[in-house]
Amino acid sequence: MGFWYNVQTGEVESDENRSPGATVLGPYATEAEAREALETARRKTEAWDAEDRAWNEKGARPSP
Repeated sequence: MGFWYNVQTGEVESDENRSPGATVLGPYATEAEAREALETARRKTEAWDAEDRAWNEKGARPSP
C-alpha cells in the first residue's frame, strides 16, 4: 500500500482514498514518510540547487 501527502489539505492519504494526482506528493512506503513529504521535498530541492550552483561555478553549460 502506498501513502500520499495532500498539499491542499495537509493530510496523509492511502491508495484507497487518494486525491487527484496534482494535489498529492508520493507515493511513500509509510504513513510517517508521507507526513514528512514537504520537509523531504525542501531538503531535496536545496541539495539540487546546491548541485546546480556548483555545476554553474565550474563553467558548465546546460545542453540545448
